[in-house]
Amino acid sequence: MDARRKNRRAGRGRISRIDRAPTRQQNLGWLVAGATITLLVVTVGITTHRRGARHPTPRPTAEQPLVLRGTRYASVPYVRDTYAMAAAVPDVLDGLYCYCQCSRHSGHYSLLDCFASDHASGCDICMTEARLAHRMAHEGADLRDIRKAVDDLYPL
Repeated sequence: MDARRKNRRAGRGRISRIDRAPTRQQNLGWLVAGATITLLVVTVGITTHRRGARHPTPRPTAEQPLVLRGTRYASVPYVRDTYAMAAAVPDVLDGLYCYCQCSRHSGHYSLLDCFASDHASGCDICMTEARLAHRMAHEGADLRDIRKAVDDLYPL
């Protein structure tokens, strides 16, 4: 007698638990477990970002790049004024992540680096962040509050 017949006889024609297809209840359990894990990973990622994990630590003043003069953009008042605002709060801008993601494509350390070149003059994100930071700093907000406002402006 071969092994298959012997196994069939021992099992008396029944299908073992291993050979049965999963039930709907088992499938639902795996689906719920997978969805829970996915939700947990997404929540942790968002929570970490919301805590300002991406914002850089401001460098000592001597190591910060100099902001270009706003007069360079005399023909475009909005840009000229924004560069002047950036020059007024370099320590704040050096502690802000720039949401145009120039740290990835241009190697910038912080929002301040955008204003050390012509980069910010053509970037609405850089300009908006700098204007917000300048206004809040002059209203007395600290860096933590400014970071939160910038994060709220550009949610992921």
